[in-house]
Amino acid sequence: METVVLTDAKYRASIAAARALGRSGCRVVAVQAGLGKFPDPPVFSSRYVEQGRRLPVPPESPEYGEALMGLLEEFDRPVLFCAGAATLNAVSRMREEFAKLCDFLIAPPEALEQLNDKEAVHRRCLELGIPVPREFDGEPERYPVVIKPRCGEKLGLKARDRYAVAATPEEYRACLAAMSRYDPRPVVQERIAGDGAGASLLLDRQGRLICALCHRRIREFPAAGGPSTCCESFYDAEMIRRAYELLHSFGFVGMAMVEFKGDRVLEVNPRIWGSFPMTDCARSPFAVLYARAARGEVLEYRAKDYETGVRMRFVLNDGAAMLDYLRRGQPGKFFQGAADMFRAREALSSREDPAPMRKYLRNTLFRR
Repeated sequence: METVVLTDAKYRASIAAARALGRSGCRVVAVQAGLGKFPDPPVFSSRYVEQGRRLPVPPESPEYGEALMGLLEEFDRPVLFCAGAATLNAVSRMREEFAKLCDFLIAPPEALEQLNDKEAVHRRCLELGIPVPREFDGEPERYPVVIKPRCGEKLGLKARDRYAVAATPEEYRACLAAMSRYDPRPVVQERIAGDGAGASLLLDRQGRLICALCHRRIREFPAAGGPSTCCESFYDAEMIRRAYELLHSFGFVGMAMVEFKGDRVLEVNPRIWGSFPMTDCARSPFAVLYARAARGEVLEYRAKDYETGVRMRFVLNDGAAMLDYLRRGQPGKFFQGAADMFRAREALSSREDPAPMRKYLRNTLFRR
Protein backbone atom coordinates (compact mmCIF):
# COMPACT_ATOMS: atom_id res chain seq x y z
CA MET A 1 0.00 0.00 0.00
CA GLU A 2 1.36 3.41 -1.04
CA THR A 3 2.08 5.76 1.89
CA VAL A 4 1.47 9.48 1.40
CA VAL A 5 2.64 11.94 4.05
CA LEU A 6 0.30 14.93 3.83
CA THR A 7 1.75 18.02 5.51
CA ASP A 8 0.15 21.25 6.75
CA ALA A 9 -2.96 19.39 7.87
CA LYS A 10 -4.61 22.54 9.25
CA TYR A 11 -5.46 23.77 5.76
CA ARG A 12 -8.83 22.94 4.25
CA ALA A 13 -7.13 21.65 1.10
CA SER A 14 -5.70 18.76 3.11
CA ILE A 15 -9.19 17.31 3.64
CA ALA A 16 -9.84 17.04 -0.10
CA ALA A 17 -6.40 15.58 -0.71
CA ALA A 18 -6.76 12.99 2.06
CA ARG A 19 -10.13 11.82 0.78
CA ALA A 20 -8.98 11.47 -2.82
CA LEU A 21 -5.77 9.66 -1.85
CA GLY A 22 -7.52 7.43 0.67
CA ARG A 23 -10.21 6.37 -1.78
CA SER A 24 -7.50 5.34 -4.24
CA GLY A 25 -6.03 2.95 -1.69
CA CYS A 26 -3.19 5.08 -0.35
CA ARG A 27 -2.21 5.02 3.30
CA VAL A 28 -2.49 8.66 4.39
CA VAL A 29 -0.46 10.13 7.25
CA ALA A 30 -1.50 13.72 8.01
CA VAL A 31 1.04 15.98 9.70
CA GLN A 32 0.68 19.33 11.44
CA ALA A 33 3.70 21.26 12.62
CA GLY A 34 3.80 23.39 15.76
CA LEU A 35 2.80 22.55 19.31
CA GLY A 36 0.35 24.46 21.44
CA LYS A 37 -3.16 24.42 22.80
CA PHE A 38 -4.83 24.63 19.39
CA PRO A 39 -7.01 21.60 18.58
CA ASP A 40 -6.11 18.86 16.15
CA PRO A 41 -6.82 19.71 12.49
CA PRO A 42 -10.17 18.46 11.13
CA VAL A 43 -8.46 16.12 8.66
CA PHE A 44 -7.12 14.05 11.58
CA SER A 45 -10.69 12.79 12.08
CA SER A 46 -11.11 11.66 8.47
CA ARG A 47 -11.81 7.98 7.88
CA TYR A 48 -9.16 8.13 5.16
CA VAL A 49 -6.35 9.24 7.49
CA GLU A 50 -4.54 6.35 9.14
CA GLN A 51 -2.37 8.55 11.37
CA GLY A 52 -2.50 12.15 12.54
CA ARG A 53 0.92 13.39 13.68
CA ARG A 54 2.13 16.60 15.30
CA LEU A 55 5.67 17.97 14.92
CA PRO A 56 7.15 20.03 17.77
CA VAL A 57 8.43 22.89 15.59
CA PRO A 58 6.58 25.32 13.26
CA PRO A 59 7.24 25.28 9.50
CA GLU A 60 9.11 28.59 9.70
CA SER A 61 11.64 27.18 12.19
CA PRO A 62 15.20 26.36 11.01
CA GLU A 63 14.73 22.93 12.64
CA TYR A 64 11.58 22.12 10.71
CA GLY A 65 13.28 20.40 7.78
CA GLU A 66 15.17 18.03 10.07
CA ALA A 67 12.02 17.29 12.09
CA LEU A 68 10.02 16.46 8.97
CA MET A 69 12.79 14.23 7.62
CA GLY A 70 12.87 12.41 10.95
CA LEU A 71 9.18 11.59 10.54
CA LEU A 72 9.61 10.50 6.93
CA GLU A 73 12.32 8.04 7.97
CA GLU A 74 9.63 6.03 9.81
CA PHE A 75 8.11 4.98 6.48
CA ASP A 76 9.38 3.09 3.45
CA ARG A 77 9.97 5.87 0.92
CA PRO A 78 6.59 7.63 1.07
CA VAL A 79 5.21 10.26 -1.28
CA LEU A 80 5.36 13.76 0.22
CA PHE A 81 2.31 15.95 -0.45
CA CYS A 82 2.81 19.54 0.78
CA ALA A 83 -0.39 21.51 1.38
CA GLY A 84 1.32 24.64 2.72
CA ALA A 85 3.74 27.14 1.19
CA ALA A 86 6.20 27.12 4.11
CA THR A 87 6.72 23.36 3.88
CA LEU A 88 6.90 23.50 0.10
CA ASN A 89 9.65 26.12 0.25
CA ALA A 90 11.55 24.24 2.96
CA VAL A 91 11.54 21.01 0.95
CA SER A 92 12.51 22.91 -2.21
CA ARG A 93 15.56 24.38 -0.46
CA MET A 94 16.58 20.96 0.92
CA ARG A 95 15.45 18.91 -2.05
CA GLU A 96 18.57 16.75 -2.24
CA GLU A 97 18.25 15.65 1.40
CA PHE A 98 14.49 14.99 1.09
CA ALA A 99 14.95 13.08 -2.18
CA LYS A 100 16.89 10.41 -0.25
CA LEU A 101 13.81 9.70 1.88
CA CYS A 102 10.69 10.32 -0.20
CA ASP A 103 9.24 11.15 -3.61
CA PHE A 104 7.70 14.51 -4.47
CA LEU A 105 6.97 16.98 -7.26
CA ILE A 106 8.33 20.33 -6.13
CA ALA A 107 9.99 22.99 -8.27
CA PRO A 108 13.50 24.30 -7.53
CA PRO A 109 13.76 27.42 -5.31
CA GLU A 110 14.58 29.72 -8.23
CA ALA A 111 11.40 28.71 -10.10
CA LEU A 112 9.24 29.24 -7.02
CA GLU A 113 10.92 32.59 -6.37
CA GLN A 114 10.22 33.84 -9.89
CA LEU A 115 6.63 32.60 -10.00
CA ASN A 116 5.89 34.24 -6.65
CA ASP A 117 7.21 37.53 -8.07
CA LYS A 118 4.30 39.28 -9.82
CA GLU A 119 6.63 41.52 -11.80
CA ALA A 120 8.66 38.56 -13.08
CA VAL A 121 5.45 36.79 -14.15
CA HIS A 122 4.23 39.95 -15.88
CA ARG A 123 7.46 40.29 -17.87
CA ARG A 124 7.44 36.64 -18.90
CA CYS A 125 3.84 36.90 -20.09
CA LEU A 126 4.79 39.85 -22.29
CA GLU A 127 7.69 37.86 -23.73
CA LEU A 128 5.37 34.93 -24.50
CA GLY A 129 2.61 37.08 -25.95
CA ILE A 130 0.17 36.20 -23.14
CA PRO A 131 -2.23 39.08 -22.34
CA VAL A 132 -1.76 40.80 -18.97
CA PRO A 133 -3.23 43.92 -17.31
CA ARG A 134 -1.52 47.19 -18.14
CA GLU A 135 0.99 48.35 -15.53
CA PHE A 136 1.68 51.95 -14.53
CA ASP A 137 5.01 53.39 -13.48
CA GLY A 138 4.04 56.45 -11.50
CA GLU A 139 0.67 58.20 -11.47
CA PRO A 140 -1.92 56.01 -13.29
CA GLU A 141 -3.45 57.40 -16.46
CA ARG A 142 -6.87 55.96 -15.62
CA TYR A 143 -8.74 54.37 -12.73
CA PRO A 144 -9.54 52.09 -10.99
CA VAL A 145 -6.19 50.42 -10.36
CA VAL A 146 -4.96 47.55 -8.23
CA ILE A 147 -1.91 48.02 -5.98
CA LYS A 148 -0.11 44.94 -4.65
CA PRO A 149 3.34 43.92 -3.39
CA ARG A 150 5.48 41.84 -5.72
CA CYS A 151 5.20 38.87 -3.37
CA GLY A 152 2.52 39.08 -0.68
CA GLU A 153 2.96 35.40 0.18
CA LYS A 154 6.60 35.90 1.16
CA LEU A 155 5.61 38.84 3.38
CA GLY A 156 3.21 36.64 5.31
CA LEU A 157 0.18 38.74 4.36
CA LYS A 158 -3.29 37.24 4.36
CA ALA A 159 -4.89 36.91 0.92
CA ARG A 160 -7.26 39.85 1.46
CA ASP A 161 -4.36 42.12 2.51
CA ARG A 162 -2.20 41.43 -0.55
CA TYR A 163 -3.77 44.11 -2.71
CA ALA A 164 -5.78 47.33 -2.58
CA VAL A 165 -8.10 48.98 -5.10
CA ALA A 166 -8.00 52.74 -5.78
CA ALA A 167 -10.71 54.51 -7.78
CA THR A 168 -9.36 58.07 -7.52
CA PRO A 169 -5.96 59.80 -7.36
CA GLU A 170 -6.53 60.46 -3.66
CA GLU A 171 -7.26 56.79 -2.96
CA TYR A 172 -4.26 55.82 -5.07
CA ARG A 173 -1.86 57.91 -3.00
CA ALA A 174 -3.30 56.60 0.27
CA CYS A 175 -3.19 52.96 -0.88
CA LEU A 176 0.31 53.39 -2.29
CA ALA A 177 1.57 54.76 1.03
CA ALA A 178 -0.06 51.90 2.94
CA MET A 179 1.26 49.21 0.59
CA SER A 180 4.74 50.74 0.57
CA ARG A 181 5.14 49.58 4.16
CA TYR A 182 5.47 46.05 2.76
CA ASP A 183 7.09 46.77 -0.61
CA PRO A 184 8.78 50.09 -1.51
CA ARG A 185 7.90 49.56 -5.18
CA PRO A 186 4.56 47.75 -5.33
CA VAL A 187 2.95 46.71 -8.61
CA VAL A 188 0.25 49.09 -9.94
CA GLN A 189 -2.07 47.63 -12.58
CA GLU A 190 -5.32 48.54 -14.27
CA ARG A 191 -8.25 46.77 -12.68
CA ILE A 192 -9.91 44.29 -15.02
CA ALA A 193 -13.68 44.06 -14.69
CA GLY A 194 -15.48 40.75 -14.25
CA ASP A 195 -15.12 37.60 -12.18
CA GLY A 196 -11.77 35.90 -11.84
CA ALA A 197 -10.93 32.39 -12.99
CA GLY A 198 -8.16 29.91 -12.41
CA ALA A 199 -6.41 27.20 -14.39
CA SER A 200 -4.94 24.63 -12.00
CA LEU A 201 -2.23 22.44 -13.50
CA LEU A 202 -0.10 19.46 -12.53
CA LEU A 203 3.28 19.04 -14.24
CA ASP A 204 5.39 15.89 -13.89
CA ARG A 205 9.13 15.52 -13.34
CA GLN A 206 9.87 16.37 -16.98
CA GLY A 207 7.55 19.38 -16.92
CA ARG A 208 4.82 17.65 -18.95
CA LEU A 209 1.19 18.54 -18.35
CA ILE A 210 -0.68 15.57 -16.86
CA CYS A 211 -3.76 17.13 -15.23
CA ALA A 212 -5.69 20.41 -15.38
CA LEU A 213 -8.89 21.91 -14.00
CA CYS A 214 -10.53 25.31 -14.55
CA HIS A 215 -12.79 27.15 -12.12
CA ARG A 216 -14.44 30.57 -12.11
CA ARG A 217 -15.16 32.70 -9.06
CA ILE A 218 -18.79 33.25 -8.16
CA ARG A 219 -18.39 35.12 -4.86
CA GLU A 220 -15.49 36.26 -2.71
CA PHE A 221 -14.90 37.78 0.71
CA PRO A 222 -14.43 40.64 1.18
CA ALA A 223 -16.76 41.40 -1.73
CA ALA A 224 -14.47 44.22 -2.88
CA GLY A 225 -11.77 41.63 -3.55
CA GLY A 226 -10.64 38.64 -1.53
CA PRO A 227 -10.39 34.84 -1.48
CA SER A 228 -13.05 32.87 -3.30
CA THR A 229 -15.97 31.64 -1.19
CA CYS A 230 -17.94 30.06 -4.03
CA CYS A 231 -16.69 28.86 -7.41
CA GLU A 232 -17.73 26.70 -10.35
CA SER A 233 -15.82 24.24 -12.50
CA PHE A 234 -15.65 24.69 -16.27
CA TYR A 235 -13.30 23.81 -19.13
CA ASP A 236 -11.26 26.18 -21.29
CA ALA A 237 -8.56 24.64 -23.48
CA GLU A 238 -6.99 28.00 -24.38
CA MET A 239 -6.71 29.05 -20.75
CA ILE A 240 -5.01 25.75 -19.92
CA ARG A 241 -2.66 26.15 -22.89
CA ARG A 242 -1.56 29.62 -21.82
CA ALA A 243 -1.16 28.57 -18.19
CA TYR A 244 0.99 25.62 -19.20
CA GLU A 245 3.13 27.72 -21.54
CA LEU A 246 3.80 30.16 -18.71
CA LEU A 247 4.61 27.54 -16.06
CA HIS A 248 6.74 25.46 -18.42
CA SER A 249 8.81 28.51 -19.35
CA PHE A 250 10.00 28.73 -15.74
CA GLY A 251 10.95 25.05 -15.57
CA PHE A 252 8.14 24.40 -13.10
CA VAL A 253 7.08 20.97 -11.82
CA GLY A 254 4.28 20.10 -9.41
CA MET A 255 0.95 21.82 -8.71
CA ALA A 256 0.10 25.44 -9.44
CA MET A 257 -2.86 27.68 -10.17
CA VAL A 258 -2.66 30.51 -12.71
CA GLU A 259 -5.17 33.31 -12.05
CA PHE A 260 -6.98 34.98 -14.94
CA LYS A 261 -9.49 37.74 -15.50
CA GLY A 262 -10.92 37.43 -18.97
CA ASP A 263 -7.98 36.36 -21.13
CA ARG A 264 -5.38 38.14 -18.98
CA VAL A 265 -3.04 36.54 -16.47
CA LEU A 266 -3.03 38.23 -13.07
CA GLU A 267 -0.60 36.09 -11.08
CA VAL A 268 0.51 32.56 -10.26
CA ASN A 269 0.16 30.50 -7.08
CA PRO A 270 2.97 27.92 -7.44
CA ARG A 271 1.52 25.73 -4.69
CA ILE A 272 -1.78 24.34 -3.40
CA TRP A 273 -4.45 27.02 -3.83
CA GLY A 274 -7.47 27.95 -1.67
CA SER A 275 -10.11 26.37 -3.91
CA PHE A 276 -8.23 23.04 -4.16
CA PRO A 277 -11.27 21.18 -2.68
CA MET A 278 -12.89 21.69 -6.09
CA THR A 279 -10.63 18.89 -7.36
CA ASP A 280 -12.52 16.50 -5.08
CA CYS A 281 -15.98 18.00 -5.62
CA ALA A 282 -15.56 17.83 -9.42
CA ARG A 283 -14.07 14.31 -9.28
CA SER A 284 -10.73 15.37 -10.72
CA PRO A 285 -7.86 12.84 -10.34
CA PHE A 286 -5.49 15.67 -9.36
CA ALA A 287 -4.26 14.37 -6.00
CA VAL A 288 -3.99 10.75 -7.14
CA LEU A 289 -2.07 11.67 -10.29
CA TYR A 290 0.28 13.75 -8.17
CA ALA A 291 1.19 10.68 -6.10
CA ARG A 292 1.66 8.51 -9.19
CA ALA A 293 3.75 11.10 -11.02
CA ALA A 294 5.86 11.76 -7.91
CA ARG A 295 6.83 8.09 -8.07
CA GLY A 296 8.10 8.64 -11.60
CA GLU A 297 5.19 7.09 -13.46
CA VAL A 298 4.77 8.47 -16.98
CA LEU A 299 1.17 9.60 -17.43
CA GLU A 300 -0.75 10.93 -20.41
CA TYR A 301 -2.78 14.13 -20.15
CA ARG A 302 -6.52 13.62 -20.50
CA ALA A 303 -8.44 16.80 -21.25
CA LYS A 304 -11.62 17.49 -19.28
CA ASP A 305 -11.20 14.55 -16.91
CA TYR A 306 -13.52 16.12 -14.34
CA GLU A 307 -17.13 17.25 -13.97
CA THR A 308 -17.94 20.74 -15.25
CA GLY A 309 -20.71 22.96 -13.92
CA VAL A 310 -20.02 21.88 -10.34
CA ARG A 311 -20.61 24.76 -7.93
CA MET A 312 -18.73 24.62 -4.60
CA ARG A 313 -18.92 26.88 -1.56
CA PHE A 314 -17.26 27.28 1.84
CA VAL A 315 -20.39 27.72 3.91
CA LEU A 316 -19.11 30.02 6.68
CA ASN A 317 -17.04 32.23 4.39
CA ASP A 318 -19.78 32.35 1.79
CA GLY A 319 -22.34 33.45 4.37
CA ALA A 320 -20.06 36.36 5.29
CA ALA A 321 -19.62 37.16 1.59
CA MET A 322 -23.39 37.23 1.00
CA LEU A 323 -23.87 39.74 3.80
CA ASP A 324 -21.00 41.85 2.51
CA TYR A 325 -22.51 41.97 -0.99
CA LEU A 326 -25.83 43.01 0.52
CA ARG A 327 -24.15 45.74 2.55
CA ARG A 328 -22.45 47.03 -0.59
CA GLY A 329 -25.72 47.32 -2.46
CA GLN A 330 -25.46 44.13 -4.54
CA PRO A 331 -28.61 42.19 -3.57
CA GLY A 332 -28.34 40.01 -6.69
CA LYS A 333 -25.21 38.35 -5.34
CA PHE A 334 -26.93 37.86 -1.99
CA PHE A 335 -29.95 36.08 -3.46
CA GLN A 336 -27.68 34.08 -5.75
CA GLY A 337 -25.92 32.86 -2.61
CA ALA A 338 -29.24 31.97 -1.02
CA ALA A 339 -30.06 29.80 -4.05
CA ASP A 340 -26.65 28.17 -3.83
CA MET A 341 -27.54 26.88 -0.37
CA PHE A 342 -29.56 24.24 -2.23
CA ARG A 343 -27.52 23.69 -5.42
CA ALA A 344 -23.85 24.17 -4.46
CA ARG A 345 -21.70 21.49 -2.86
CA GLU A 346 -20.15 22.33 0.50
CA ALA A 347 -16.40 22.12 -0.03
CA LEU A 348 -15.62 20.14 3.13
CA SER A 349 -18.77 18.06 3.51
CA SER A 350 -18.99 14.38 2.60
CA ARG A 351 -21.64 11.80 3.47
CA GLU A 352 -19.05 9.05 3.55
CA ASP A 353 -16.64 11.11 5.66
CA PRO A 354 -18.65 13.57 7.83
CA ALA A 355 -16.28 13.93 10.79
CA PRO A 356 -13.87 16.54 9.28
CA MET A 357 -16.71 18.96 8.54
CA ARG A 358 -18.08 18.67 12.07
CA LYS A 359 -14.60 19.16 13.49
CA TYR A 360 -13.99 22.16 11.23
CA LEU A 361 -17.17 23.87 12.41
CA ARG A 362 -16.33 23.24 16.08
CA ASN A 363 -12.77 24.48 15.68
CA THR A 364 -13.84 27.60 13.78
CA LEU A 365 -16.58 28.59 16.20
CA PHE A 366 -14.34 27.89 19.19
CA ARG A 367 -11.53 30.00 17.75
CA ARG A 368 -13.84 32.92 17.07
